[in-house]
Amino acid sequence: MPLLPAGSGQDAALAVLEDRFQPNMTLEAAQGLLVEAITAGILGDLGSGGSVDACVITGTGAKMLRTLSSPTKPIERHTQYHFAPGTTAVLSESVKPLPLELVEETVQTMEVE
Repeated sequence: MPLLPAGSGQDAALAVLEDRFQPNMTLEAAQGLLVEAITAGILGDLGSGGSVDACVITGTGAKMLRTLSSPTKPIERHTQYHFAPGTTAVLSESVKPLPLELVEETVQTMEVE
């Protein structure tokens, strides 16, 4: 049964698969290895998600397994930020004009339907 990692954490996942994969693994053992491999990918790459999902494909069909594991915990913040919707605090502002020179100007009409 092939276990093929894909995505931004695939290098770490593939390293685990290459190290621990055994021919003729049971479905449960392969699923445990899958969780280990994807967890390595998640923890080794900041661009990866936070949960392990899988699709098990057998001769009788396919089954999606959602959230087999969630190796990352949400960050607990010590303080809460309260901003009115649509607002953001501005700490400083700097405006630097760009010295640009118009080289060529072309006016075209656009056809609309």
